[in-house]
Amino acid sequence: MSKITFAILKERKSPPDYRVALTPSQCAQLQELYPMARVVVESSDVRIFSDEEYRKAGLELTDDISQADVMLGVKEVPVEALIPNKTYLFFSHTIKKQPYNRQLLKAILEKNIKLIDHETLVYPDGSRVLGFGYYAGLVGAYNGIRAWGLKNHTYRIEKAHLLPDLKALHKQLSAIQLPAIKILLTGHGRVGKGAASILDEMNIRKVNIADYVSQNFDQAVYCHVGSLDYNARTDGAPSSREDFYQHPEDYRSTFGQFSAVTDFFIAGHFHNQKAPFLFTRDDAKSKDFLISVVADVSCDIDGPVACTIRPSTIVNPIYGYDPLTEQEVDFDQPRAIAVMAVDNLPCELPRDASQGFGNDLLAKVIPNFFNDDPDSILRRAQIAVDGKLTQRFSYLQDYVDRA
Repeated sequence: MSKITFAILKERKSPPDYRVALTPSQCAQLQELYPMARVVVESSDVRIFSDEEYRKAGLELTDDISQADVMLGVKEVPVEALIPNKTYLFFSHTIKKQPYNRQLLKAILEKNIKLIDHETLVYPDGSRVLGFGYYAGLVGAYNGIRAWGLKNHTYRIEKAHLLPDLKALHKQLSAIQLPAIKILLTGHGRVGKGAASILDEMNIRKVNIADYVSQNFDQAVYCHVGSLDYNARTDGAPSSREDFYQHPEDYRSTFGQFSAVTDFFIAGHFHNQKAPFLFTRDDAKSKDFLISVVADVSCDIDGPVACTIRPSTIVNPIYGYDPLTEQEVDFDQPRAIAVMAVDNLPCELPRDASQGFGNDLLAKVIPNFFNDDPDSILRRAQIAVDGKLTQRFSYLQDYVDRA
């Protein structure tokens, strides 16, 4: 087996992303676990882990990573920074034919780069190997709780991105007490689990659907629901997850049973474009619509959560949506729904998010570089090889040709 040199890339996308693919201790662990591996670190004044932290872990810092075989990054690599004939792992944001990255994929093909997208690393059953979703849900729930306090003038907690780590975030939450409100959380994937961890950290009582929609409580409660809890077949036939995933267009939303009793909604679900909206703009106008704060972690613009009309930013994470005029307003206005729709939430907790992502990368992806990839984790994820799109991603050819 030949030696493999991995490079930790400097993140060059603007606005800057402070996350890393592997932390200093994880890089050192990689070299310990695999004697044929070597890790070099591209110098950076941006990442959350300093050059000095990598140096103290025994890593080589360099401005020239052309010696490396495999480049490990987080966000897209600018075209001018791509090194020909290398293997790159990063989130390329090309598999949905995103127009703004068409030139990037074209350049990858022209430079004979083997591209493995973190998003395309999947197990044989199609489930994702890597992702920052857990931390998106975690930070999204925190931001939503912060928005509730600001909207109702009951408490103020610090913005997540100004806190050093998850421990500090938990300390902020420990200082507040939510009133007797009902919180609805959708989605049981990584995002939903991350959001639920925040609610559980605050010791908010979890209740079942029947009690949630029919009872009043003297304390804050939350209900965690999945897609079949707020969708039903239009023909009244029995529903199943498999049927919903294969034929979402045959379903209608039953979200009204929840919006009539929910004060604060955390959207952590994945939405199929053919599936019905959870609630429409007309639904939000109803006198039975109670939701006043939405933390939309999924952040599908003009989509299933009608009040999400644009993404918000880390610096200004909350805006208001007036259901009657369907316009953006100050979230402090009485009839406004306060919307938190930051679309890069894990960036607000970069140290913890990097640690979690790197643990999975080291345990579930890196071994495949040394064990002949028995489950084809790497092979299945390859978008480009030898200057051509792989068969799985051949549907991108017309996307590239338009570049």
